[in-house]
Amino acid sequence: MQSFPTPALAMVEQMQAEAAKNPLRAVAFQGCPGSNSHRAAGEACPEHLPLPCFSFADALEAVKTQRAGSAIIPIENSQHGRVADIHFLLPESGLSIVGEHFMPITHALMALSNPDGSLGPFEVAYSHPQALGQSRHFLRKRGITPLSHADTAGAAAFVAERLDPTIAAIAPVLAAELYGLEIVEDKVEDAHDNMTRFVVLAADSVDPATLDDGALMTTFIFEVKNIPAALYKALGGFATNGVNMTKLESYQKGASFAASMFYADIIGAPGNPAVDRAMEELAFHCKELRVLGTYRQARKRG
Repeated sequence: MQSFPTPALAMVEQMQAEAAKNPLRAVAFQGCPGSNSHRAAGEACPEHLPLPCFSFADALEAVKTQRAGSAIIPIENSQHGRVADIHFLLPESGLSIVGEHFMPITHALMALSNPDGSLGPFEVAYSHPQALGQSRHFLRKRGITPLSHADTAGAAAFVAERLDPTIAAIAPVLAAELYGLEIVEDKVEDAHDNMTRFVVLAADSVDPATLDDGALMTTFIFEVKNIPAALYKALGGFATNGVNMTKLESYQKGASFAASMFYADIIGAPGNPAVDRAMEELAFHCKELRVLGTYRQARKRG
């Protein structure tokens, strides 16, 4: 899908051409060059070739169609919560989580200068909804209206394309360098311990038996039977078997509002007797249970 702003197109096409020469080494990410996902791809997979994709669905599709060996996707932020649609996209993709990566996130307000060289005032600022949410107090205090864009670096490229000094973007500093914008103010995120968790996905899952060094994480989704106390009973096995569940989120399945799916992370892996017993008890109380992947823990929980 080619819907990138014009200032980004040449870089996108060059990266796509390089990735096409060796698809197994390509790591797909959502956004333009200079986005946080681009940074995360370089940090998590430094030997791989970055493959920019317009949307999260496009990045996952690149792996499914073997145009990339893996994809890296932001899944949650310490300040603004889970990334929209990810909990739907991951199960539907059929891909497996094979790794995770944590990255501190900083944002900068950037724009084109006025003819006299000054910066601002700004009426609006474009960025990805996550970045806007992470900078909402900053924007409100300055009376700048937040407007959504497909990604942070794409917002910077869009501002460069518009040639309008009254609009700004919130994006990584690298994006200003790539698209010829001026930094108005750096570190505009509302919390300076801002952190995003990314997951790495591939077509094939990792055999937990091959991951024998360090703590492991397992991610799965499930739907409990529609009976009283089903969730309480389903999760009891993790408590009685001493398995630490570090994340549990619900989301609606379909439009009836009668069926909730749950997304969970635990410390441990299938093959461990305690984990196997807990998962067996969970399955007994579930209508659906699917493991999305087991992978090495990138950051200690607890």
